[in-house]
Amino acid sequence: MTRLIGLTGGIGSGKSAVADAFRARGVDVIDADEVAHALSTPGNDGYRALVDAFGESLLDADRHLDRAKMRTRAFSDPAFRARLESLLHPLIAAHIAEAIALWRSAYGVIVAPLLLERGSLMHGIDRVLVVDCPEDEQIRRTVRRSGLAEDEVRAIMATQLSRAARLARADDVIDNSGEHAAIAGRVAELDDFYRAMATTNA
Repeated sequence: MTRLIGLTGGIGSGKSAVADAFRARGVDVIDADEVAHALSTPGNDGYRALVDAFGESLLDADRHLDRAKMRTRAFSDPAFRARLESLLHPLIAAHIAEAIALWRSAYGVIVAPLLLERGSLMHGIDRVLVVDCPEDEQIRRTVRRSGLAEDEVRAIMATQLSRAARLARADDVIDNSGEHAAIAGRVAELDDFYRAMATTNA
């Protein structure tokens, strides 16, 4: 059975860059956010589930889900967010399980921003890898990348574990407080470690 590494971190911490570095080393990687996005495009199960549950008020003029409207509502309305997650998370988990069954690398990486907060993807995870950087840096990167206002970013961060709580639950940590170029060396170290772990525990 493929050993599973759960990759998580706060918004703007650099999870995608770390995931790309693992992919570059031939590791199977799946991103829960990318799965959620794909499942909620027209014609897919997530899209139908959301429209059935909330009606067409979630759609834009092109009948796609209005993701900006959904994000704003999700971070201001806990009941809406809980219902949204209850509809999407089982579909995401099922899709990820299907993908893992086809993996052939010694170990694989599941990228999930809310891995520790929700726990629905923790089943089968062998180690938790946290990508870490200071909270001010998270905000700066997210504002620059997404165009969100600082208060919107802080609202998202408020739904996630604190930096200290996340680090307390980590088995491994990548410090991404500096330049992204520094990621590759740490990922190489962890790749060697995880491959050895997979061989030892095979």
